[in-house]
Amino acid sequence: MKAFIFAAGLGTRLRPLTLDKPKALVEVGGKTMLERTITTLKDAGFGDFVINVHHFADKIERYLAENDNFGCNIAISDERAMLLDTGGAIASARRLLGDEPFLVHNVDIVSNLDIRSFVAEGLDGALAKLVVSDRQSSRKLLFDEEDCLCGWVNIKTGEVRGPASVTPEICRRILAFSGIHMLSPEVFDLMAGWPDKFSIIDFYLATCACHRILAHVPASLHLQDMGTPAAVAAFKG
Repeated sequence: MKAFIFAAGLGTRLRPLTLDKPKALVEVGGKTMLERTITTLKDAGFGDFVINVHHFADKIERYLAENDNFGCNIAISDERAMLLDTGGAIASARRLLGDEPFLVHNVDIVSNLDIRSFVAEGLDGALAKLVVSDRQSSRKLLFDEEDCLCGWVNIKTGEVRGPASVTPEICRRILAFSGIHMLSPEVFDLMAGWPDKFSIIDFYLATCACHRILAHVPASLHLQDMGTPAAVAAFKG
């Protein structure tokens, strides 16, 4: 299985740390986010990676070359011309990701997830499986009694998205997405006709009525989002 690391973002929430470097090369606890993510996935058994680039793309490519790709096979999905958002990034990388299930991991997420076990669990026939948890977040995903995605809610505003019949009250679980998910290659055909740039969450919400998108809820997930300077400064490895 290949791992796709999202590393193309502008890192606007991380400014001023990202004024002269990409988010992926910001150091967290003495290691860049990119090294930390690659090492975590490598320890879980991954050796083949796709990494998307946009903001300071040359610096990421040079960094990988200087570190011999950390002993892994790494393909670059080039988004220099246009940042494609999470869904567009996956659709654009189809040729690089191939015809087997693959893992997607945000570069700015650090967690204690047992990735090896998550991958071994497989998709159970689903289109995708999302690592989620009951943690503080203003935007959460809604899941039914079978742990299938059925909607999205903004806790602050009360906005609900998904199939017309969905309401938070009828959903069994309201959980926050971690930025880690496993996808079937079936997503590529379903993405045909979508614009070049789109969100993977928008895609999931548009397809969840007809395709199973499952929750994976670890018993004791500890997740740290390194998306702000305060989070980087407070990091506990």
